[in-house]
Amino acid sequence: MKRLVSVFSVLLIVFVSIPMTASAVEVSAKAAVVICGDTGEVLFSKNAEQPLPMASTTKIMTGLLLCEYGNLDREITVTAEMVKVEGSSMGLLVGDRVTLYDLLYGLMLASGNDAANTIAIVMAGSIPDFAELMNNKAKEIGLKNTSFVTPSGLDDEKHYTTAYDLALLTKYAMQNEDFAHAVGSKSAALNYGNPPYRRTLTNHNKLLKMVDGCVGVKTGFTKKSGRCLVSAVKRDGKYVIAVTLNAPNDWQDHKNMLQYGLSKIIQTEITPKKSEYEIPVISGTAESLTVKIKPFLLNSSESEGFSCQVYLPPYLYAPVKKGEVIGKAVYMQNGKVIAKQEILANADIKLYKYQKQNNILKNFLHIAQFILGD
Repeated sequence: MKRLVSVFSVLLIVFVSIPMTASAVEVSAKAAVVICGDTGEVLFSKNAEQPLPMASTTKIMTGLLLCEYGNLDREITVTAEMVKVEGSSMGLLVGDRVTLYDLLYGLMLASGNDAANTIAIVMAGSIPDFAELMNNKAKEIGLKNTSFVTPSGLDDEKHYTTAYDLALLTKYAMQNEDFAHAVGSKSAALNYGNPPYRRTLTNHNKLLKMVDGCVGVKTGFTKKSGRCLVSAVKRDGKYVIAVTLNAPNDWQDHKNMLQYGLSKIIQTEITPKKSEYEIPVISGTAESLTVKIKPFLLNSSESEGFSCQVYLPPYLYAPVKKGEVIGKAVYMQNGKVIAKQEILANADIKLYKYQKQNNILKNFLHIAQFILGD
């Protein structure tokens, strides 16, 4: 992944908004939630903490683990054990050669249970061992009411989550560039088989075409779970995630929920009390470095209680490199940290040549003093 570096490189943790008057959302779902995609703030909920089966939305975790720990360029050969699974498929056959990249898209677009099983066995050696990885990751992310048994989402009494946990998982997963690109793709041209040949898979997620700014995420269905759906929208710099579990009318539910979530947000500009700092530079070709801190745009359902604390050193030692992290700005809401911004040097400051020679002399004298004694 490429990291964009600038003087004011910002790790944004934000909320989002568009004007709309709405007091509530009517949904067909047994459980539902809408959160801010950047902070996790709950904007709407219905039975959001109730554990329920989640069908193929499980594959969000499977895909995340693949993107974080798998080499997507790696090619493997499909075995009988890998494709011994019922339900939806990307069309894998025993003996097929397929890359982990192809498996990611077969998993997230075609919702292939064969892809899920193959990923689990390749990465962990067995389904139970991969389920352990899934549950460990769930704990790491902070999912409190989630239990994984299968990589595909096939029904099991011990396989469940909540709408809220699933939203938090999605928020985390969407920060992975490979994962986000896959779930936001309407289709993908892949090459696999024996020998590999070109084929095109289409994303089951209709919201990618139905809703402006939709960037994912995953559909799911079994008779036990009903229709399950996770979606995400980024529009005009604003970002919300919606989840429904057991929703007969999920497409319409999500259109309503996403619009409502966007409508609940107010954009606030947070400006530090002091936006420009002069930091002395010791032994440099310039006496000081001027640092400017840009206002921070925060999207939240709240508009008050914001503050900013700037942390910078009292001085810097030359040489200073442009892009070097020299401090940070911490943004808070009612005392709680909601965002951090790295403060980077905006110019190179070299070590003064005379100072270099002077330092060499000082070091020589120091060594000589150490050898000869006081």
